[in-house]
Amino acid sequence: MSNDILVLAEHQDNKVKKISLELLSKATGLASQTGGSVSAVLIGSDVEGAARQLAPYGAKKVYLVSGASFEKYNTIAYSQAMAAVVERAKPGIVLGTASPMGKDLIPRLAAKLKAGFASECTDLRIEPAGSVPGGKLVGHRPIYSGKVFVDVVFNSAVQMATTRANSFPTKSPQEGANAELVKVDVGGETTLRCPMKQMEKGETGKVDLTEAEVIISGGRALGNTENFKILREMADVIGATVGASRAAVDSGYAPHDIQVGQTGKVVNPKLYIACGISGAIQHLAGMRTSKVIVAINKDPEAPIFQKADYGVVGDLFTVVPLLTQEFKKVLAE
Repeated sequence: MSNDILVLAEHQDNKVKKISLELLSKATGLASQTGGSVSAVLIGSDVEGAARQLAPYGAKKVYLVSGASFEKYNTIAYSQAMAAVVERAKPGIVLGTASPMGKDLIPRLAAKLKAGFASECTDLRIEPAGSVPGGKLVGHRPIYSGKVFVDVVFNSAVQMATTRANSFPTKSPQEGANAELVKVDVGGETTLRCPMKQMEKGETGKVDLTEAEVIISGGRALGNTENFKILREMADVIGATVGASRAAVDSGYAPHDIQVGQTGKVVNPKLYIACGISGAIQHLAGMRTSKVIVAINKDPEAPIFQKADYGVVGDLFTVVPLLTQEFKKVLAE
């Protein structure tokens, strides 16, 4: 294996996802320390259009795997494709995002390659030779529901990691950059034991919680489903995605697919606004790595205030509409 880095680039509707561009930007910085180059891999039925979006963010080479077997995501087919690309590219580091697809695919690939793997890292760095033998990749990741952070190093030839969304800044694209396109033949059509028949998209049109930069979440204090509209109104103004606590979901006020917490989704936004959420440990496990946390709660002793960067003690039904109006004024200026 080499000092090169391979990034799994996720795409939707022929557009590379922002989380993959973030990771590609980070990989470019890491490669400057390893002395290697950065490549990306795209898997799908028609991926050449998306491939052109990767070069401006640092990809020197893009491996393309396409065919009918890859039209819809499938763990078996995609892991076989990734293994074929790794065999072809021989990278020393393979990176993916901690998205639903990345959480499913990368661990299976690591098992196939007998490679060391660190999941949901919030930072990656290269330790210079001498500090860690060979100048190894180091993954910084939370454990025990985010109560503790650890550094993970690898003993395998291939080092693999996934990273949470919004962990790294996206660098400015380099205009006119080009990447070599390499088509990889996986070896015929893959027979799928469990093919995916259909993928349904959400109707909200909002960014998924796991990728959102701004999230406004509501708790049981909202009282009913209808009252979530005040959160949606603020979300529309500031470009946020709406989430909910488990208490709100269990009470039937919100669907499970927007639940944030240990039994819901783990998020890592730049701004997290918790409205009427007490701050139970199960909820904190899903959002404690947020860059800035704002809590709105009428109980001054609510545990959420211990983790919040900013707190508002007050009735959310008064505070949230006032904030929405102020946001409108500020954004109109």
